[in-house]
Amino acid sequence: MVLMPKISEKMVPDTSVLISGLFTDLISKGEIGGEVIIPEFVVEELRAQASRGREIGFKGLEELKKMRILSEEGKISLRKVGRRQTYEEIKLARYGRIDALIVDIAREESAIIFTSDMVQALVAEAEGVKVKYYKPYETERAIRVEQLLTPDTMSLHLKDKTRPYAKRGKPGERRIVYLSEERLTSAELEVMIKEILDAARYLDDAFVEFGERGASVIQLKNMRIAITRPPLSDGIEVTVVRPTVKLSLEDYKLNERLKKRIADRMEGLLIAGPPGSGKSTFAASIAEFLLKEKQATVKTLENPRDLQVPPEVTQYGPLDGSFAKTADILLLVRPDYTIFDEIRKTSDFQVFSDMRLAGIGMVGVVHASDPIGAVQRFIGRIELGLIPHIIDTIVFIRDGVIEKVYELSLIVRTPTGMTEADLARPVVEVKNFENGELEYEIYSYGEENVIIPVSGATKESPIEALARKQILSEIQKYDRHAQVDLVGGRATIKIANDVIPRIIGREGATVKELERKLGVPIDIIPRVSSLGKEISFENSESGAYIVLDLPTHFIGKMAHFYDNDRLIFSATVGKKGRVRVDKDSDIGQSTMSALIKGTMKVFI
Repeated sequence: MVLMPKISEKMVPDTSVLISGLFTDLISKGEIGGEVIIPEFVVEELRAQASRGREIGFKGLEELKKMRILSEEGKISLRKVGRRQTYEEIKLARYGRIDALIVDIAREESAIIFTSDMVQALVAEAEGVKVKYYKPYETERAIRVEQLLTPDTMSLHLKDKTRPYAKRGKPGERRIVYLSEERLTSAELEVMIKEILDAARYLDDAFVEFGERGASVIQLKNMRIAITRPPLSDGIEVTVVRPTVKLSLEDYKLNERLKKRIADRMEGLLIAGPPGSGKSTFAASIAEFLLKEKQATVKTLENPRDLQVPPEVTQYGPLDGSFAKTADILLLVRPDYTIFDEIRKTSDFQVFSDMRLAGIGMVGVVHASDPIGAVQRFIGRIELGLIPHIIDTIVFIRDGVIEKVYELSLIVRTPTGMTEADLARPVVEVKNFENGELEYEIYSYGEENVIIPVSGATKESPIEALARKQILSEIQKYDRHAQVDLVGGRATIKIANDVIPRIIGREGATVKELERKLGVPIDIIPRVSSLGKEISFENSESGAYIVLDLPTHFIGKMAHFYDNDRLIFSATVGKKGRVRVDKDSDIGQSTMSALIKGTMKVFI
C-alpha cells in the first residue's frame, strides 16, 4: 500500500474500513490523526451484526475498542454523533441506507470519509464529499491457515485451548498429525479469522457462503472453512476442508458398460457414500467428462460451492437461501446436466426430483452408509412410483473406490415371497449393475413403503420376516405372548384362548381387515391344544346364513368352532342357542367346507 501524508482533519470511518482494521492501523502508525467522528449508525450496525453472531460484527466492535484506547493515548480525539437507526433504516440497511447516512454526517461535519468500499467512495465523490479510499486487503499476503497446509492435507482442525491438528493422506488412507504441542488461544484464532474474513471479502475466488449467529462458512480458493463460536459450539473453532486429489473419469478404471451408461444413458445418477469417501471428487470428474467428452452444458447446485470443476461449469448456490429459486433460474438457462452436490433437506430432494422430471440430466450427491440407503433417503419425500424415473443409477463410493453400482426400474408384479396373484402391485427393482441380479424390491406394503432384500438364501424369506413383524405388532396389542408361524404363504397365529374372539371380531371382521392390510392369509389357533369340552350341534341354512344350533343351556357362553385341529372362529352362543355365519364371508366358506367334509367340531 502506498503511504500517504499524515491527515489531521475531521474523519468519519465507515463500517468497511473499521472491519478491515486499516483505520486503526493508520492511526497507530501515525499516518492520520485529529478528530474521529463515529456515527451512531455505525455502532448500531456493528452491534446488530455481532448480535446475529456474524464475524464482521465482532471484528468491528473490536476495532472501536482499539480506537477508544488510541484516544486515551492521545493519538486522536473521539466523538460519537447522530442518532439510533429507525426501523425503516434497519430494514433498508442491505440496500445502502447506512452508507447514505454516513455520507450525510460527513457533509454536515465537513469531514473526510474513510472507506474501503469502492461504491461508497464513488458516491461520496459524486456528492462532493471528501473521501479517502484504501484498498482493503493485500491480495499477495498469504493467510495463516494456508501456511499450515501441505500437499496431502485433507483438513485442518483448530480449536481454542486444544492442540491444532491436520488430517493428511487421501480417502481410505488418512492419518492425524498434530501441528504443534502448544495449545491455541482465542487471540490466535481471532487473528486467523480476521485474515480469512478479509480474504473472503476482497479476493476474487473467495466468498462467504453462510453467516448466522455463531457460525460462518467461507469458500476460499479450494478451501471450505467453517467458523463456529459459542453458544453454537463450546469454544471458537476453525475447520478447513479441501480436496487433495483431482481425478478424471479415466482414473476410476470404470468397466466399459458403466462408462457407456454414464456417456449414453445416464439421466438420474445418485452418488452415495459416507462423509469423506470421495463422492464430490467423483462428481467433479463426471462434470468434466460431460463437458469435454459429450460437449454438454453443465451447471452445479452447491452450498458451499466447493466442487473442483472447470471454469466453463457455472457453480450456483441457493438464491435467497432457496435452491428452489435457483432451480427456476436454471430451467431458463437450460443446462443439459446439473450436478447437485450434497442433497440434505427434504426441499433439496424435491428440487432434484422436479428438475429431473423437467428433463434435465441430474447427478446427485448424498450421504449414505450403504448403497440402498441412498434410495431410502428419497422414500417418503417423493412418490414411490416416481423413484425410477428420477434415479436410474446409484454409484456407492467408499475410500475413493467405487464399491457398488445399482440400476433401478419399475415393474408391476407380485413381490417375491407373495403367493397370491391378486397381490400384484408396482415394484421398484434394484439390480446389481454388474451381473443384473435382483437384490432389493421396493413397494407399498400395508400403509408403508418398504425395501426388501431378495438375494441370498435364508431360513425365512424377507416377506415372511416383514409379515411376522407386522402381524405381531397388531396381535400383541391383545396378547403380548402371541406367536406367529409362516408356512406356504399363510400365517398361523397362536394366542391365548380367552382373547381369540376379540382377535377374530364380529363375523371375522378383525381378521379379514388384517389379511387385507398385510396381504397374507391368516389362521388363528389357541396356544393350548384344548379349549374345553366337545359338544354336539346341528346345522341348517337360512337365506344367506349358515345356522349352527347348540344346546340351549350354553346360551351366553363362548363356543369355538374347529375344522379338525384348525380353529375356524369363536363366537358367543346367542338366543335359542344359535350361532349364525354369513355364507359369503371367509369364515362362512371355511365353515361350509368343514361341514361338507364332516370335520366340524365345537368346543365350549
